[in-house]
Amino acid sequence: MQVSSLTIDRVRQGFDKREFSAVDLATEALRFAEAENGKTNAYLRFSPERALAAAKAVDEKRARGGNAGLLAGVPVAVKDVILTKGLTTTCGSRLLEHYIPPYDATAVVRLEQAGAVLIGKTNCDEFAMGSSNENSAFGPVRNPVAPDRVPGGSSGGSAAAVAQGTAVGALGSDTGGSIRQPASFCGVVGVTPTYGRVSRYGLTAFASSLDHIGSFARTVRDAALVLQVIAGRDPADATSADAPVPDYTVALNEDVAGLKLGLPREYLKSLTSETGGLIARGVAVLEKLGCEVREISLPATDYAVATYYIIATAEASSNLARYDGVRYTTRAEHADTLAEMYRSTRGEGFGAECKRRIMLGTYVLSHGYYDAYYLKAQKVRALIARDFAQAFETVDAIVAPVSPFPAFRLGEKIDDPLAMYLSDIYTITGDLAGIPCMSVPCGRTAEGLPVGMQILAKHFDESTMFRLAGAFEKAGGAD
Repeated sequence: MQVSSLTIDRVRQGFDKREFSAVDLATEALRFAEAENGKTNAYLRFSPERALAAAKAVDEKRARGGNAGLLAGVPVAVKDVILTKGLTTTCGSRLLEHYIPPYDATAVVRLEQAGAVLIGKTNCDEFAMGSSNENSAFGPVRNPVAPDRVPGGSSGGSAAAVAQGTAVGALGSDTGGSIRQPASFCGVVGVTPTYGRVSRYGLTAFASSLDHIGSFARTVRDAALVLQVIAGRDPADATSADAPVPDYTVALNEDVAGLKLGLPREYLKSLTSETGGLIARGVAVLEKLGCEVREISLPATDYAVATYYIIATAEASSNLARYDGVRYTTRAEHADTLAEMYRSTRGEGFGAECKRRIMLGTYVLSHGYYDAYYLKAQKVRALIARDFAQAFETVDAIVAPVSPFPAFRLGEKIDDPLAMYLSDIYTITGDLAGIPCMSVPCGRTAEGLPVGMQILAKHFDESTMFRLAGAFEKAGGAD
């Protein structure tokens, strides 16, 4: 079997035709992932015992004639900010280098209940802070399409694993574009669901009001199936929504003719690179399918980057205060007092990007600056959400670029934080508004670098998003 070409449906067919068992597939997936990992550094660790035990359970259930689950035997990977019981979870940081969680994240529980086989944890920017996956304490991830390029961040390890073919599906987290941007850079499908659609229980907090867990896959259908499994209300997460989860695969077969699509002029006005041409070609494909395209305005977009980096850093400074060396983190070896231990542990443990965001977040929350920065940013956030709400009164979905440019070279932006932050300019608005959005491949540049097209929809209307993406994929939108 060739793991790199498998889809969820193909795995199911292989079982039905007795081409391989779940244990056979898990064994080969682990072998292949370990052999390929030196090229990308996508995985931080593998979980052979857990994977083979899950695969054996799938085979036994199928042998008894039982329902082994929607993802039975499917090899999956999980970003290393999502907790896995008994399996080291580092968040890409030296502070948690030896941390072994006592419980699984709800999303992981639901994956395994659906029969998925967890083969390993993927590399990521430290505490999910970054746009290139160069901020991991355990080395950068390389883009499997172009090894001299970044895979995007912070979920670059999960995107690279799927693009490389070492996992059929993967989980990532998205705070300001950390699923969609890596998906675009690596040429795979990445889905950021509505805030509250997927439980955040067991997701290490970066910015709690912005964090999402979402899915990666090589096809729209596979990404929809993974999301369908992990979505739904969770009593352990007060922010998870009690909203029904439809069968997203039904939407993939629906006609898109007559759907009204909005093109935000603020996203396209300065997009002059090859990316702009590929997005325009993607929009033309949707028009040929019968969609009605119209220009819209999202006027608060110009303030989105500043708004995001005030709110996200403020919440990060609060969430990361718990990593002090007292409880579950690696502790500084040399400290004579408690205060010195705090300073030394955090000083030695956090990387430069985490320190930068903690300092900025602490500043905007400090006395005398809270109203001027944090409170004002929250007001602008409400304006951004209102822009989307008004747009969705006239259109069914919004189509936009994911990034102003394709994957950049390793080291190209690492010393210029502002340039790095601006790479998220088209993705952070969706997170600030809490709406569902996704990246679907829409072609490659002359250098062969993938470019993704972003689709955004109303709150809890992932079905329309998948409907458009599925039709686009079938029409050869990525060719």
